[in-house]
Amino acid sequence: MSALAAVQPHTHFVRAVLRQRGFRRLVAVRMIAQVGDGLFQGALAGSVLFNPEKRAGGMAIAAGFAILLLPYSLIGPYVGVFLDRWRRRSIVSVANLIRAGLVLPISLYVWWGEHSPAPFLLALIVIGLNRFFLAGLSAATPHVVTDQMLVTANSFAATLGSLSFSAGIGLGAALIRAILGTSFHGYALVAALAAVFYLVSALVGRVSFGPDELGPDAASRRGGSILGAIRETSRGTAAGARHLVTKRGAAYLMLAQAMFRLLYGVILLASLLLFRTAFNHGSNVSGSFGTLANAFLAGGVGMLIASFVTPPITRRVGGWRWVAALLAATGAAILGFGLPFDPVLLLGAVFVTNVAAQGIKIVTDTSLQHECADEFRGRVFSLNDTAFNVTLVAGMYLGALTLPDDGRSAPVLGVVAVGYVLAAAGYAALGGRWARRVGDDIAGPGGRVPGGTQEF
Repeated sequence: MSALAAVQPHTHFVRAVLRQRGFRRLVAVRMIAQVGDGLFQGALAGSVLFNPEKRAGGMAIAAGFAILLLPYSLIGPYVGVFLDRWRRRSIVSVANLIRAGLVLPISLYVWWGEHSPAPFLLALIVIGLNRFFLAGLSAATPHVVTDQMLVTANSFAATLGSLSFSAGIGLGAALIRAILGTSFHGYALVAALAAVFYLVSALVGRVSFGPDELGPDAASRRGGSILGAIRETSRGTAAGARHLVTKRGAAYLMLAQAMFRLLYGVILLASLLLFRTAFNHGSNVSGSFGTLANAFLAGGVGMLIASFVTPPITRRVGGWRWVAALLAATGAAILGFGLPFDPVLLLGAVFVTNVAAQGIKIVTDTSLQHECADEFRGRVFSLNDTAFNVTLVAGMYLGALTLPDDGRSAPVLGVVAVGYVLAAAGYAALGGRWARRVGDDIAGPGGRVPGGTQEF
């Protein structure tokens, strides 16, 4: 870290971040794995949503998300104890190797159209390891860039990762449409392809970093047996939560992101139902691939723009103002672009929502990295990951209980839009008051406010 410390404040800019070899390699590991995530998760979702042999309603879709996300979310905070205990290079490599091995039997179950719990259980492990992998990358980022570069680094890492995930979904969809066909066999082959990307990501991570290069630091890493670590899990999680409570700025951001995700769950389910039924002419649900691909493209463009505009905006106006503005803009976009229930206009709502989602994630991740001590960082990121998933699933269940089968409901979208505006006002009051208390609310050179307090 001593060499990185010499980098000047102007390193917030893109070229300075990309000059960091460790950061480039870490992003490569993430991008390769997330293409695999897009292939695997897209194949699983497609086999349920867009398979003529199987057509699920809103409640079944929400249940599918719950099955895949909630079990890991409930144990997620405990994973942080291991993130702060084990070498993160090992976590990155081993998690992907295990995923590569598990994807193959899952693909066979999909091929056969099995309805047994076995593929779901295996998919739970794959998804859980994915969250473990991503939390490890977030905790490792401060080891490859300086503190002054975290905003820009997180912008690139999160956005390129999300774009890679979308690229994986797009690749899978293209293979299904052009070559494989919308059947269990086609989705099984797409899922199996993900194993190749997981294997390559594991190898790149293994050869790109030294054993201790990604942390945790030797001085703060705990020793002892795994059994001892398991006994410490509850105490460690509680300690991570107490540590987060003392970091008020980061805690407020986590609450704002959780509210965004809760409402986003309703919008996500509504969009899936709209693009599959209301915007799909004909009875064959596989015909909705075209409109859904446009939605993914609009979302990807939104995430890319968020990665470019978030660092300069947060340096100029402060992260809390940017987050409040993004929450309010999402509510306005849903009212203006969503309520007409036009497939073209709805792409505008998808675009703005993804700008907001990515911008809020960048600011939140940066705040957690900057404010939380390295020995607690893994646990804090696991807590954040839990809130991230639980609120999404809760929002999807709210949507399943309130939305019609085609997803078209002006009252529900209206309530969601108002919810975003209220969330913006609430966060502006809490986050703004805290930001002004700890320092000037306008970021100075290098993304730091006068007096040394960084505001994100």
